[in-house]
Amino acid sequence: MLRAVGFEDGDFDKCQVGVAAAANDVTPCNMGLSRLASAARRGAVDAGAVALGFSTIAVSDGIAMGHAGMRASLPSRDLIADSVECMAVAERFDALVTIAGCDKSLPAMLMAAARLDIPTVFVYGGTSMPGSYRGRPVTVQDVFEGVGAVSAGRMSVEVLEEIERVACPGEGSCAGMYTANTVAAEAEALGMALPGSATPPAGDPRRADIAHRSGAAAVHLLDAGIRPRQILTRDAFENAITVVMALGGSTNAVLHLMAIAHEAGVALSLDDFDRIGRRVPHLADLRPGGRYVMTDLDRAGGVPIVLKALLDAGLLHGECLTVTGATLAENLTALGVPSPDGSVVRPIDRPLHEEGGLAILRGSLAPDGAVVKVAGLNVRRFTGAARVFEGEDPAMAYVRSGALRPGDVLVIRGEGPRGGPGMPEMLAVTAAVNGSNHGQDVALITDGRFSGATTGLSIGHVAPESAVGGPIGLVADGDRILIDVEERRLDLLVASAELTRRRGLWHAPPLLGGNGFLAKYARLVGSASYGALVGHDHTAHPQLPADP
Repeated sequence: MLRAVGFEDGDFDKCQVGVAAAANDVTPCNMGLSRLASAARRGAVDAGAVALGFSTIAVSDGIAMGHAGMRASLPSRDLIADSVECMAVAERFDALVTIAGCDKSLPAMLMAAARLDIPTVFVYGGTSMPGSYRGRPVTVQDVFEGVGAVSAGRMSVEVLEEIERVACPGEGSCAGMYTANTVAAEAEALGMALPGSATPPAGDPRRADIAHRSGAAAVHLLDAGIRPRQILTRDAFENAITVVMALGGSTNAVLHLMAIAHEAGVALSLDDFDRIGRRVPHLADLRPGGRYVMTDLDRAGGVPIVLKALLDAGLLHGECLTVTGATLAENLTALGVPSPDGSVVRPIDRPLHEEGGLAILRGSLAPDGAVVKVAGLNVRRFTGAARVFEGEDPAMAYVRSGALRPGDVLVIRGEGPRGGPGMPEMLAVTAAVNGSNHGQDVALITDGRFSGATTGLSIGHVAPESAVGGPIGLVADGDRILIDVEERRLDLLVASAELTRRRGLWHAPPLLGGNGFLAKYARLVGSASYGALVGHDHTAHPQLPADP
């Protein structure tokens, strides 16, 4: 069989490197991945191995947004991880290069690497360039916010159409510090991707060079006996959280880092994110809450300038091993990293904010925790009246109707990992709120997720979710809700006797039936407070089957 795919006599003595690419033509995020896979295979061959390429799925969160397809997004993370594991187990690859470009395929590749624990290097497909509208940069965020602006009469449909035509100018992942770019930065901070590899744009010639060097690096890791779980240590995850906080990254970072950590056998909790976020300053002025995009960070020096600033301040574990075979600190020394430019990335002593970009809230409405992005958020304490919606669609209709009023707290439930099922993102409704000029005087709370492009007082991942009896399922229209970011509180201001009465009337909603992947996901998925893992087990993680 191997002769039939091109092996010659000498190839049977060489290590076999699997090159997994989530490549397709469905979305700009993944268009260039086949090109990178070819470069990675050449790199592995040049390093003395044989390389075998294979593909896996990747859905487009942007195209799936706002309809039932968004329920497939988070479950695709587990499907991708499983498919890479399946191929590696079946074909007995000695090492891997994993290549991804869209939101869930990135953490999926890192989950697979941690689960398999064979030498692996991760390669990001790269960010897109921002579009240009009348001389100013625009991204997909502007399109979604434009929907709300049109509904509020603040923008014409003609202007929105002009922005829509230019917002995504070509291949690459969404241009701001949204989920894909956040996870790419995480991968570099974890040590699973080559230094400086997170920020070059998708169409940049450096991408092919990064892929080529990554193919060679996978072979070198095998020769050196370095496996992912030696890199993915507790300290490495703390480094990744630190970088997410400094960059003002996506709330999805919480779900994904917890899932990767579980596969690596590392205990990580929501409290770790809050502890680190309180001591790490927010340094990068990046969209969605800031002014700049990923290509601006690249021009300023990339993720390494953030890493170096944090390391010099004693906020990173510099001794962590990476896929280069050297430590994080050694990599930064070899790169000769410049100082922060002061605009895209602020110096440690002049941060945008004293604390990091994400916070974890707890309280009577979220006993197991909830996540809020505080980067770019001006409101730190908010009390308002609940407007309850069973799902995203009626909430979106409410916002577009013009009924939204200052002090509203939109409560969208039934959208958690099990109840959705699939924990869909809600960029459409949050962007519509922001575009209607209510981004600072209206709050949104959900057991679902938000896009990395979400802004405003948007609190997601509320746990327990309503489908399993969480307090969010007991909220009624008009209930007062308190949000206190400084105190990390999210409370339902309703008497306990009344909540007890409501709980007696509550019934669990039926799970999605059938044999489809979403039905299986609903039956098996765990809480968002543990990363929304399928078949989550606190005590064990899978092992690669041994040969007889």
